[in-house]
Amino acid sequence: MKVALLQKQLPSQIIMKVLFLELEQHLKSSSGASVVAIDNKIEQAMDLVKSHLMYAVREEVEVLKEQIKELIEKNSQLEQENTLLKTLASPEQLAQFQAQLQTGSPPSSSQSQGTTQQPAQPASQGSGPSA
Repeated sequence: MKVALLQKQLPSQIIMKVLFLELEQHLKSSSGASVVAIDNKIEQAMDLVKSHLMYAVREEVEVLKEQIKELIEKNSQLEQENTLLKTLASPEQLAQFQAQLQTGSPPSSSQSQGTTQQPAQPASQGSGPSA
């Protein structure tokens, strides 16, 4: 009876071992496939991040190009205005402005108003008595 029992157990143990080995191989191959699947997901996610970053960078470049264009236009207008003001300013005003630039003191609004009024008044007073 024990021999029959051993004979019955032996095949079941062999079957269990075979099943265990099959399961182990399946898990190993599944984990290998799982690693590949995870790698593919990571690569897809990185590609998605890259495409979003490239889109954001392109958008930012366009905004910056527009800002540069506006700044170039404004700079050109200011240069034209500066040239015009230089041609309209008297030599005394230019000299006073140069002196203020050298000392580093910004011209105040009262000084600039005074400088625009002062040269005009002495010129009219000076030309009145001499004429």
